[in-house]
Amino acid sequence: MFDLETIVRPNVWNMKAYASARDEFKGTASVYLDANENNLGSLAGDNYNRYPDPHQKALKSKIATIKGVQPSQIFLGNGSDEAIDLLFRMVCRPGQDRMLHLPPTYGMYEVSANLNDVQLDAVQLTPDFQLPVVEVLRNVKNTTKIIFICSPNNPTGNSINPESIEAILDNFDGLVVVDEAYIDFSEEPSWTTRLADYPNLVVMQTFSKAWGMAGLRLGMAFASEEIIALLDKIKPPYNINEATQELALKALELDEQLKYMVEEIVQERQMLEAALPTLAIVEKVYPSDANFLLVKVKDANKLYSYLLDKGIVTRNRSNVPGCENCLRISIGTTEENQQLYQAIAAFKI
Repeated sequence: MFDLETIVRPNVWNMKAYASARDEFKGTASVYLDANENNLGSLAGDNYNRYPDPHQKALKSKIATIKGVQPSQIFLGNGSDEAIDLLFRMVCRPGQDRMLHLPPTYGMYEVSANLNDVQLDAVQLTPDFQLPVVEVLRNVKNTTKIIFICSPNNPTGNSINPESIEAILDNFDGLVVVDEAYIDFSEEPSWTTRLADYPNLVVMQTFSKAWGMAGLRLGMAFASEEIIALLDKIKPPYNINEATQELALKALELDEQLKYMVEEIVQERQMLEAALPTLAIVEKVYPSDANFLLVKVKDANKLYSYLLDKGIVTRNRSNVPGCENCLRISIGTTEENQQLYQAIAAFKI
């Protein structure tokens, strides 16, 4: 049975969070002389001489309404990478605890594990890039604290069978992190709808993909109030800057437009998914619920270099086990996708 207190590092339970000037004072005032800010103003524009809201209250309130959760169930990070790193710091004792991930998958799980001196266990996805439940549970150790599941998965693009994720949640007493960076492009329901069912579930999403805000670095984690409180306890005090909070709030006011952008990207993905297999060099286009396609070709290294010479940058995933001779191709505009198709069509092996 999952027990949060058992898996969280004792020093995290016992530590006292940094109290910022804005934490110590609640309310409004006419004169602020508490945070050593520049009261003359900012050369960057209005509001930027003041520290941002450390708890992102307005932004979390808006996100909660859109996502159907409570603000207290939301953590906001400097990209999803910050949430990944803090989850390791929260539950994994350096040099003692372990994590498990499912390659081929997002590389930052491994990077963060190495950075935090956490033993990395890997269970390869099946040939059709699904989760081998029995093999995963067989590899869980007493010191395994986190399992990362990326769905839709990067770099393969497919969604993981929900029954398989349920089996892990039901049979693992640590944190199960479902990374949904690409969920907006999928017809699968978000795991945020299951937070009440699984106290060990953490769901990550991002503003970098469908929302088109990669340059702002804003990631989201959804979990129980208890888990979110611990993440807030160990995060840097002002981890989301004022400009990001302002621009994200403006974007959220336009959330109705998001579906039209997603629809256009999905339509372009479907057209490329149908067109690319007609080309001689293409051996397989894998099904995708994301804003990219994983494409297996006869010689990925040569095609990758050829496309670079044409000014087209793709991602060569040939060095990733399970993705040999594969390029990961992001979905571009109609014109960019046509340019890509014509370039590949002209390629001579």
